[in-house]
Amino acid sequence: MKTFKDLQTQWKNQEEVQVPENGAERIMTTLTDIKRKQRLTNGILLTTAVVLICFFFYVSAFKFQTVLIGLLLMIGSLFFRIVLELLSLKKLRSMDPLNRAVEYKRQMIRYYHRRRIIHLVITPLIILTYCVGFWLLLPAFKSSLSAGFYQYIVWSSVVVLLILGFFIGRQIQEELKVLRGLKE
Repeated sequence: MKTFKDLQTQWKNQEEVQVPENGAERIMTTLTDIKRKQRLTNGILLTTAVVLICFFFYVSAFKFQTVLIGLLLMIGSLFFRIVLELLSLKKLRSMDPLNRAVEYKRQMIRYYHRRRIIHLVITPLIILTYCVGFWLLLPAFKSSLSAGFYQYIVWSSVVVLLILGFFIGRQIQEELKVLRGLKE
């Protein structure tokens, strides 16, 4: 009978899951916000990729090896990120918010851990690849554009990179905040 008493003690000492008052509504709102932000990100990335593809054909990039490699790195990094976001959205859609609260929370924590890896490891590599591609284009820009316009492209790209870094950093902070909230 000692085993039964141990089970009773363990049962009584079991942690109770506190369900927030508007828990289901908060979950659905959070999910909707996450999906909306990921769709917006994909829209921006896809638009940028389409512009680069148009530029690719406009300058006949396939005739110049350095320009070809640079644009392919830039376009490829954008499409890679789009695929990552689509896979994340697919994973998010596959989670059932009507699951048991404990299981759903566990799924969300795993989801945000994967997102953290995407943001902190893969995204910097994607941005680095994009920058290398852009860097490869600079000699072609310098030889075919006026000095003033070339300088404008260089400085505006730095500004765009800083603004992009700010928004990516803010998104990472928001997602890490959600992860910390889930762990509490």
